[in-house]
Amino acid sequence: MTSAFIFPGQGSQSVGMGKALAADFPQAAAVFAEVDAALGEKLSSLMFEGPEADLTLTANAQPALMAVSMAVLRVLEAEAGLDLSRDAAFVAGHSLGEYSALAAAGSISLADTARLLRLRGQAMQKAVPVGEGAMAAILGLEFEPVAAVAAQAAQETGGVCQAANDNGGGQVVISGAKAAVERAMELAKAAGAKRTVPLPVSAPFHCSLMQPAADAMAAALAGVEIRAPKAPLVANVTAGPITDPAEIRARLVEQVTGTVRWRECMSYMAAQGVSTFYELGAGKVLSGLVKRIADTATGVSVGTPADVVTFKTARQG
Repeated sequence: MTSAFIFPGQGSQSVGMGKALAADFPQAAAVFAEVDAALGEKLSSLMFEGPEADLTLTANAQPALMAVSMAVLRVLEAEAGLDLSRDAAFVAGHSLGEYSALAAAGSISLADTARLLRLRGQAMQKAVPVGEGAMAAILGLEFEPVAAVAAQAAQETGGVCQAANDNGGGQVVISGAKAAVERAMELAKAAGAKRTVPLPVSAPFHCSLMQPAADAMAAALAGVEIRAPKAPLVANVTAGPITDPAEIRARLVEQVTGTVRWRECMSYMAAQGVSTFYELGAGKVLSGLVKRIADTATGVSVGTPADVVTFKTARQG
């Protein structure tokens, strides 16, 4: 059985995430303490107790989701003998999850990853004034028709509109200027989309409006040590494997304005023989997408103490 380990992105956060892990496993509590120290604040209190409105802020949600993923990984290493250099054919993560994947694979230290994601969240929030950008999910159309609709909306309105996330199974997210995104939603319905859903986000991620954030990340990443990962990273922007630290640094910068090619990432790994995708961290979004993209593969979410026991039992069996 060939396995890949995948890491969730923004939207998977919820108040209380990681709390049971910290209570049951000292390895998880140690991760949260290290992230708190790196940021100089008790992010773990916000994760465990809320309020939800504060946890949902991009600058908090990004390091918080990474912290939960890393807590799960450390527990699996201690409890189930997990070793990514031996057990993972690939690692990958959805948007901010790419940083979690790199931290998990030993490419970037936990403290550096927490600080990078805090900065990334702040820079993405600051890049576009609140209310000027928007994102929407287009359901029931594949990537190419949605990209065409986004381009037409951009041309008609004179505003930015791009396909931001190709999540697979006929779910594509668009991002850009508010008027352009609204026009693209109308065009998508006319083109046969089943539904168009505005997303409750505070900024238009993964489009060219994020260039100031990309510049900020380029400066920040230049000062951080990046090592070759224990398993190849299947990068969001290339949908192919990378291990070279200089390329990883460049792709993380590109990723801020580039499309998250998640469907292609998953299809690539499945084509390389991956039969089980373990989603480590909060929620079950990515494991739920597995069947839509790679119907021969299985998605397994590991985010709670009960999930840890199931994982451990399966490995021993």
